[in-house]
Amino acid sequence: MAMAMANLARRKAYLLTRNISTAPLRSSFSLSRGFASSGSDENDVVIIGGGPGGYVAAIKAAQLGLKTTCIEKRGALGGTCLNVGCIPSKALLHSSHMYHEAKHVFANHGVKVSSVEVDLPAMLAQKDTAVKNLTRGIEGLFKKNKVNYVKGYGKFLSPSEVSVETTDGETTVVKGKHIIVATGSDVKSLPGITIDEKKIVSSTGALSLTEIPKKLIVIGAGYIGLEMGSVWGRLGSEVTVVEFASDIVPSMDGEIRKQFQRSLEKQKMKFMLKTKVVGVDSSGDGVKLIVEPAEGGDQTTLEADVVLVSAGRSPFTSGLDLDKIGVETDKIGRILVNERFSTNVSGVYAIGDVIPGPMLAHKAEEDGVACVEFIAGKHGHVDYDKVPGVVYTYPEVASVGKTEEQLKKDGVSYRVGKFPFMANSRAKAIDTAEGLVKILADKETDKILGVHIMSPNAGELIHEAVLAINYDASSEDIARVCHAHPTMSEAIKEAAMATYDKPIHM
Repeated sequence: MAMAMANLARRKAYLLTRNISTAPLRSSFSLSRGFASSGSDENDVVIIGGGPGGYVAAIKAAQLGLKTTCIEKRGALGGTCLNVGCIPSKALLHSSHMYHEAKHVFANHGVKVSSVEVDLPAMLAQKDTAVKNLTRGIEGLFKKNKVNYVKGYGKFLSPSEVSVETTDGETTVVKGKHIIVATGSDVKSLPGITIDEKKIVSSTGALSLTEIPKKLIVIGAGYIGLEMGSVWGRLGSEVTVVEFASDIVPSMDGEIRKQFQRSLEKQKMKFMLKTKVVGVDSSGDGVKLIVEPAEGGDQTTLEADVVLVSAGRSPFTSGLDLDKIGVETDKIGRILVNERFSTNVSGVYAIGDVIPGPMLAHKAEEDGVACVEFIAGKHGHVDYDKVPGVVYTYPEVASVGKTEEQLKKDGVSYRVGKFPFMANSRAKAIDTAEGLVKILADKETDKILGVHIMSPNAGELIHEAVLAINYDASSEDIARVCHAHPTMSEAIKEAAMATYDKPIHM
């Protein structure tokens, strides 16, 4: 409880810095467990959107004894993440990595394979099977927890009523005392570029290409662009990444970023940084992309079979009729909420990608749980400064907390501890020793302020650091915890030792 209250205070401070209201909210319902079979009866909670934030909120609300209905337009639960995002991309990242290992690495371990080929239809089928099974799994969880599921497109009639055009062509009205908007985000478009999901694709189209393109251009050097570029690069595409900014993944710690870019370049991924796209021509067999330096200069024409537009995402609130009920949004369309996820309209809430904060599935899930806990009269908490981020390339890059650049900007005195996987026995034994662990800690108190990891499975290793940061641990706290040997996680212990004292194996 103390931790929840502390995190609530931190979230309130976060919102106040953004001029977002932190007015308290009163709940008005009884915790009855009665459940009707139709969404037309009044619910305690109605969620518009069945993605990571929405479906988790629905399940948690039902577990707290609230009569709950979830509305999802796609006809399949899980949102962008499960259907055309996080899950299918990780399936292809894994499959393409297995192919690359078989072709380029197996022989180093004494495993000889006479011929390795890509069966793209089978690879895509495995991805689709994983998605289908997981979406069905969520439907099973809805049934288990007695969440009513309405398939259709919802829009507000009033702060307590949602009109739904169902997938079978009917219209119904779902009523609720508390309505949560969890409609996620959509691909951000670029002026003058029309996505046809064939030659010019979004991340959705990049997950379902029927042929391996000889040349792939990725517009945008963020998480999604680098991951999808990695998939097709491993399968044989010549990948060029065009980025307007001066760096890839601008939010990443600078030192880690430089090593990460070098690693991707070793994998033959090319980068054109500080470059602006000024035109595109897809009238021929391929695509011609006209680019120029971001600051202006001579234009260059790039040719590709496929262009992936990966320039970020925008909140998806189209067709909700938020203006009809007076819900306030900011200049880029995000819904403004207080620390309890309540909008300026009583009884209407918002979570996930449609509100300020990192656009991450796991952040949306935490929003969903906290929101319904507040509705139920409990204490919820999400600290956006302690949400981990992961780039699922090979190697992976994972981080939580502050970067070194942020600490310098904020004038914080800090110490740095680093440990390379080249000095980690497990990494050397399995021949995956690329990367490092970097820990940033307060110079006076030794409190951990940020942790950054570049390595295979960095996305799994980071959670020791996430736990440490959430409980205000010091680097010495991690260093004095016994870590099993030999493991990759020993590099975290060694980096912690390097932060407050000295490592053993360096």
